[in-house]
Amino acid sequence: MVAVARAPAGALNPIGRLGWYAWRTLTSVRFAVLQIIVLSAAGVVGAVLKQLPAYSLYNAAGYAREMETIRTTYDRTMLLGVNIGPQMVDLFERLGFFRVFSAPWFVFLLTLLVVSIVCCTLNRTPDLWRKAHNVNVVQPAAFFDLRLEDRARQMHSDDATLNQFASALKHHRFKVREAIAAESGDQPAIRHVYGDKNQYVKLATLFTHLGLILFLAGAAVTTMLGYETVVFLGEGETAPVQPVGTPDNLLVKNIHFEAPTRPDGSFADFSTDLEVYLNGQQIARKMIRVNDPLEVNGYTFHQNTFGPAEDLAIWDPDGRLVWDGPVLLTGALMGRPQGLMTIPGSSVVLLLVLTKTADGIGVLTVTGLGPTVSPNDSNLLFAAALGLGQASEPYTTVGYTIGWKSAGAYTGMVIKRDPGQGLIWVAYLSLIIGLIVTFYFPRRRVWARLEGDRLELAFLADRYVNTERELAQLLQELAVVSGHSFTAATA
Repeated sequence: MVAVARAPAGALNPIGRLGWYAWRTLTSVRFAVLQIIVLSAAGVVGAVLKQLPAYSLYNAAGYAREMETIRTTYDRTMLLGVNIGPQMVDLFERLGFFRVFSAPWFVFLLTLLVVSIVCCTLNRTPDLWRKAHNVNVVQPAAFFDLRLEDRARQMHSDDATLNQFASALKHHRFKVREAIAAESGDQPAIRHVYGDKNQYVKLATLFTHLGLILFLAGAAVTTMLGYETVVFLGEGETAPVQPVGTPDNLLVKNIHFEAPTRPDGSFADFSTDLEVYLNGQQIARKMIRVNDPLEVNGYTFHQNTFGPAEDLAIWDPDGRLVWDGPVLLTGALMGRPQGLMTIPGSSVVLLLVLTKTADGIGVLTVTGLGPTVSPNDSNLLFAAALGLGQASEPYTTVGYTIGWKSAGAYTGMVIKRDPGQGLIWVAYLSLIIGLIVTFYFPRRRVWARLEGDRLELAFLADRYVNTERELAQLLQELAVVSGHSFTAATA
């Protein structure tokens, strides 16, 4: 028969009853398991479905670009012969399934789990303290019954034997307490000795709980207050870390990028000489590499990727220089590096694709695209192929002269601000301390009862202890000094 907890009579008002039910729910093991199941299911969704990169959540253009990639992946999904892809993507986007770990509902579930763990810890702590602090030195005779596990008895004992037993416990770093009691008024006094080792070790589970709380809190802080973006920079280029207009925004500049190769043509390394500015003043400079980032003002600059950046010069039909700098080929077209740019002061868009001839010579294909008047019109204005150091003839590129000055490379960096990182480290330390103390310093308790010439022993320990072996060692030591053997439990 299962007992059902009822609200106390003094909590009959609606607010009191609601609070009682809330506390009972938050301290319920079943509710905690349910939360973990739901969070695990959400984690599976986040692992199975393609997730939006963190930087796209702070960049409208990046978000649209990444969602287009997701649509390309899932739009052809079929169910029973029906194409459900577009509707599925729309639904999943509204539910936040493509950004599970930063979705408001996921943050709410994490927060609820933190509150539940805190409530469970507060609810359990008084009982943990009572069990650790309150000890019973005197135990009844039935407690030492040899039919119970880890019990032993020695006949022909005396006070000296019990004193030797207490000394042995102290040698093994037990805290020893003694008491003298009689089970009835007309019986001689009975001596009791109690040894307790690692008495308060159970309280170490509070460190484990604290670690879990801080892990979840750190994840929530990072999700709500963290920032991540991806920046691509050609040599000499600068870019803001956060959106333009953000107070005290950082500027990052690519001074120089290197990607040396091995004799077989593979890349041996890639690194960026990076400068960071705040309000026009340089505050940091470092050569960053993979796994060797730059950290400044709470931001971490990670070397992440690189690619071709072609240095172009463009003159308008009047001979004025309208562009002189690199164009980053951050995209891909049929497996070849591709980039886009708009000629300044015009509506002409250049599509650049880098290819190679059969001899391995680089060729930059430049395609001009313009606005159309009607849907049936072609927006193709021209197509030209340039070799390194060559320039187009104006009549072939709608009056513009486009020159490919040099071939270079851009650097790609992931820039992150993780305000929850400190909490994560404290959580890790707290969790490790709790686990180490719990598993490597388990509690052991020993009781001894001397009645007349009969010495009875009982040994209890946490489940991580080999009680049979440790009790046998203790009995062997005592048998050597007392000269009498022990009768072990028969259970």
